[in-house]
Amino acid sequence: MSSSQPFLSLMAITANLTQTLSTTERYQQLLTTVHEVLPCDASALLKLEGNILKPVATYGLSPDTHGRRFDTDEHPRLATILRSREPVRFESDCDLPDPYDGLVNDVEGKLTVHDCMGSSLYVQGKLWGVMTMDSLQVGQFSALDAATLEALFSLTAATVAVVEWVEALELKLAQQRQITNEMITEQFHHHSDDIIGDSQSMLQLGKDINTVADSDLTALITGESGTGKELVARAIHCQSQRVDNALVYVNCAALPDNLVESELFGHVKGAFSGAETQRSGKFELANKGSLFLDEIGELPLAAQAKLLRAIQFGEIQRVGADAALQVDVRIIAATNRDLQKEVKEGRFRADLYHRLCVFPLWVPPLRERDDDVMTLTGYFLEKIRIQLGIQSLRLSSSASKVMQSYSWPGNVRELEHALNRAALRARQQQSGNAIITISPQDLALEPHIEQVQAASPEKIVVESHLSLSEASDDFHRQLIEQRVADADGNWAQAARSLDMNRSNLYRLAKRLGLK
Repeated sequence: MSSSQPFLSLMAITANLTQTLSTTERYQQLLTTVHEVLPCDASALLKLEGNILKPVATYGLSPDTHGRRFDTDEHPRLATILRSREPVRFESDCDLPDPYDGLVNDVEGKLTVHDCMGSSLYVQGKLWGVMTMDSLQVGQFSALDAATLEALFSLTAATVAVVEWVEALELKLAQQRQITNEMITEQFHHHSDDIIGDSQSMLQLGKDINTVADSDLTALITGESGTGKELVARAIHCQSQRVDNALVYVNCAALPDNLVESELFGHVKGAFSGAETQRSGKFELANKGSLFLDEIGELPLAAQAKLLRAIQFGEIQRVGADAALQVDVRIIAATNRDLQKEVKEGRFRADLYHRLCVFPLWVPPLRERDDDVMTLTGYFLEKIRIQLGIQSLRLSSSASKVMQSYSWPGNVRELEHALNRAALRARQQQSGNAIITISPQDLALEPHIEQVQAASPEKIVVESHLSLSEASDDFHRQLIEQRVADADGNWAQAARSLDMNRSNLYRLAKRLGLK
């Protein structure tokens, strides 16, 4: 690099401050320029949120790094950088674990990051986060010019300050009028870290959440099982004016028919056999807050009429009580069923459906979320790494390809479970390794599909020595177990697949010793 090149590259950072760019683009261009000034294999810009460092831009690191969250208590190098107002260098023989070991692009096996350096970043005197640089070449950072380093980190902090200023201005304007889609998305990600994804469908969901959150409108969340409807409900509540009050969760599919009314509205002492004390229902508990009715499509018709009245008039009556109570509750409902079809077939009240569907939100299946699979993978891998006490947990390049080509019929829930299983297998096989690498064999996604297919009724085998009555019970027991497993433990869904009333299935399962 010529003597003038570092100066020209640093000027490029200054030029970027005057351009109209998104937050992501500005940060990514910043790191691209860093690599022109300082030759290294990887770099990252991480924002501090509480005790967690969250990547906002990376260069030379695996795609799943964006989904990871680095707890400073778990990463002493990052903690050291945060504590210093000067750039910090770690020599190749430093015994502190590097947070990016095993995450550098195009590097397989046990090869780890060698030289590492970083600097804390301050905006208006407040600690904002860090920028880190890593090299696989020993001594890469030893002879760096101090003046160049000082200019680089100063301009980096200036870039961050500009981005923070722009974001603060946009947030202020958002309180006064309808703001741009991009800012709605930024707010969505800022308030809902648990909802991971940058695909267009998730950005649209973010806009919908932001639109409905600040109102008291009833929201209906639809989508397949495992897509994260509960997280959406939580995001709506947390961004609403009711955030300081309770968000009460009700799984409508798990409510026994004879106790639905008591669970929702409460009961007085002696209202029915077993009612030994007075009990508040979920509506009372959610007063001034939000009530999340999950799997609302499973609610019996008899209970739907009373729910409708509670939503319409804010009035409930405990079972066995004479007087009614007024409650102020915001309703958020969710279902994986087609409620319009249920209404046409007489299984769901039309008036309740229209009352619930004031503002519908659709959570897309994972197969329609573009590159979110790898972002989610990084997020879950970091959680698993901490839970299992692993220094570094990564995917092999072939495992990444398998993850991206798989259809994920069980959506985000299946992805998380698959990674948990794979991490346990990989840890057992690579015991003692600092870097645990998940292979396609650890993921075992194809065998998992075959196991699900093998759980069909045609595979049920009844012992030949059983009597007719015993054989019938054995067949029913196996069939129910399979359908419940196919429904991921959802008994209401299993009942539908068997064309049975849910209560009848409960009673049969209890007689067969399954409940």
